[in-house]
Amino acid sequence: MTFTIDDAQTIRGGEDSAPLVLLLHGYGSNEQDLPSLVPHLPPGLAHASVRAPIAMAQGAYAWVPIGVPGRPDPAVIADSTRALLSWLDGHVAPERVVVPLGFSQGGLMVTQLLRARPDRFAAALVLSGFVLDQPAVGDAALAASGVPVFFGHGDADPIIPADATQRASAWLADHADVTDRTYTGLAHSISADELADVHAFVTSHLG
Repeated sequence: MTFTIDDAQTIRGGEDSAPLVLLLHGYGSNEQDLPSLVPHLPPGLAHASVRAPIAMAQGAYAWVPIGVPGRPDPAVIADSTRALLSWLDGHVAPERVVVPLGFSQGGLMVTQLLRARPDRFAAALVLSGFVLDQPAVGDAALAASGVPVFFGHGDADPIIPADATQRASAWLADHADVTDRTYTGLAHSISADELADVHAFVTSHLG
C-alpha cells in the first residue's frame, strides 16, 4: 500500500531557519488539533502539523486502523512511516533542526521516525503514546545516538492500555535519553502540568 501526505492540509508557522516542531495528531483527529499546543512551546519555533494519510470519516484521519490496542499492524505502520519521511525529505532541509511531537497514535509515529532516522531528529516528544513491539533495523543506531525523548502519560488513560504504556517506558529507557513523566489522574489528554514539562524539555534541548 502506498500512502501520501496531503500537502494542502499542512499548517506552517515561524521562520524558515528556526527549529521545526513536527506535530503528529492521534487516531480520529486531523492536522487542526495539535497547533493549539504551539503557544505552550518556547517562542521562536516553527511548526508543521501533518494530516495522517488514512481517511476514516469527515475530518477524521489515522496513521493505522485500530486493531488490538497498543499493537497496530506493522505493515500499515511501515507505509505511514514511509509517507511521513517522504514528506519530510520533500519539505524540510536535511540540516534543519526537527523535533517531532506526537499525541497517542502520533506518539507511535514519533518513535517510528526515530527508529527509521535516528540521526535526523534533535529531540522528540511522545504524549500518551506507545511503541511498536517489534524490532526495527534502526534500533541499535537509535540506542547509540542517545536522542532525548520526553514521554508523558496519565495513570488514568482509558485508551492506551497500561501494559502498552509500560512497554513504551521500558523501550524508551533502552533506546533513548528518556524523560518519563506520569501524571496522576490524567486520562487520554494533556494537562497543564504536562505542558509545563513539555516547555521545559524543549527549552532545555533547543536552548
